[in-house]
Amino acid sequence: MSHGRVKVPSTSVKVTKKSGKGVAVCAEMCIFAAMKQGLVLEGGGLRSLFSAGIMDVMMDAGIRFDGIIGVSAGATFGCNYKSHQPGRPLRYNMRFRHDWRYISLRSWLTTGDLVGAQFSYHTMPRELDIFDCETFNADPTAFYVVCTDAETGAPVYHRIDTMTDHEMDWMRASASMPVVSRPVALDGHLLLDGGIADSIPLQYFQHEGYGRNIVILTQPQGFRKRRTRLMPIIRLAMRRYPAIVEAMNRRHEMYNAQLDYLHEEVSRGNILLIQPDEPLHIGRTELNATKMQRVYALGRRTGEAHLLSIRNFLSV
Repeated sequence: MSHGRVKVPSTSVKVTKKSGKGVAVCAEMCIFAAMKQGLVLEGGGLRSLFSAGIMDVMMDAGIRFDGIIGVSAGATFGCNYKSHQPGRPLRYNMRFRHDWRYISLRSWLTTGDLVGAQFSYHTMPRELDIFDCETFNADPTAFYVVCTDAETGAPVYHRIDTMTDHEMDWMRASASMPVVSRPVALDGHLLLDGGIADSIPLQYFQHEGYGRNIVILTQPQGFRKRRTRLMPIIRLAMRRYPAIVEAMNRRHEMYNAQLDYLHEEVSRGNILLIQPDEPLHIGRTELNATKMQRVYALGRRTGEAHLLSIRNFLSV
């Protein structure tokens, strides 16, 4: 990754690495520096169990990528690809769905986070459903998370090579939904959910040299985002962060523009797009075990149905 500054024709964004240095990058890319193969993962809370099912099929089939980039739950579930742990996102969500320390109103009222920070990102992966840091660290796949700077509203991209407690907090920041999460202070930033600023980070990954990408969405074919009806609540709850309020107010425009770009890239043969045929009908913080199992199983069936096309796409 270059550490120089580039004058860009559109919005500049910050990229962080362990050095803490930032660079400006171009949001539009015509020529890719290298044809690396990447996996791009949209978020969506427990809708991402659909993505987890697809990823498990690919892991079982021995499919590897040069890099993976995830947003919110796309990051917290996608990291298990690099740690070679199929089934883990479904397993811990099923096991801890009724533990107040994991996801609960009690956690929100007592800690400020609907998804408990200490339990979800430290206690559980270190002690209860152990995240394989050793395998993650040894695997050569580059892994990136996307966050949003709460003070500027700009996306922040962070590469995780070695999973430590500090890097777990970058994962937490990527999935810290506004209103129900506290901004996470890391490396000079106050950070919130990456989906606020860059829901489908394909263009960033292309700029990083990933010229052929599989993109997994958790919204169905034909979906178009509308302005959230929660804007009055967001304006009140996030009044200390006007850039976040503005980004949330315009998020549907950003998201729909990204969908348009995705379909252009599909027509050019640069990406393979995988998404559900119909809405998944599961909430972001769903506690219903039957729904979790159904969405994950649908992801597995979808992955199996696309396995040949995935192999063919990556073999070009």
